[in-house]
Amino acid sequence: MADTADEQSIEEFKRVYLDSLQLIERLHRRFLDVVKVELDRLRIQDINNIQSLILYNVGRDEMTVGELTSRGYYLGSNVSYNVKKMVENGYLEQERSPHDRRSIRLRLSPKGLELYEKINALYQTHVVTLARGPLGAATLGEMNGTLQALERFWSDEIRYGGTR
Repeated sequence: MADTADEQSIEEFKRVYLDSLQLIERLHRRFLDVVKVELDRLRIQDINNIQSLILYNVGRDEMTVGELTSRGYYLGSNVSYNVKKMVENGYLEQERSPHDRRSIRLRLSPKGLELYEKINALYQTHVVTLARGPLGAATLGEMNGTLQALERFWSDEIRYGGTR
């Protein structure tokens, strides 16, 4: 009898786990849609939603493509392609490092900084709206803790090959 209860419990947990995976994926796509709608509203057509997120993550810093990739947000080839397009469209400036001529430093151009401020304003609107309504800091903090624990679990799966 105990085995049956354990099996049912595991199956229920599997269903919840798979639902969570689908929700995470859907939320990411939905957020990209939100950014795309904002770019359309601003009549900005020479940068896409993914590139806008890369731009926002560069922010007021200066970094290399490798640093962007190592932060874990993007795949290397996608970053290189998107950086190239953002340089071509005037959102990023690049400069060879004086210390290591192979290394190229990236920073936002004035056009990139202008878009950065617009995206920041969008995020600020979201923060104010969420704080007044459906979600507070405590709820988001709890959710972030759960997502970080899941990220650590997946990182351990990659590093150590699972716990089977």
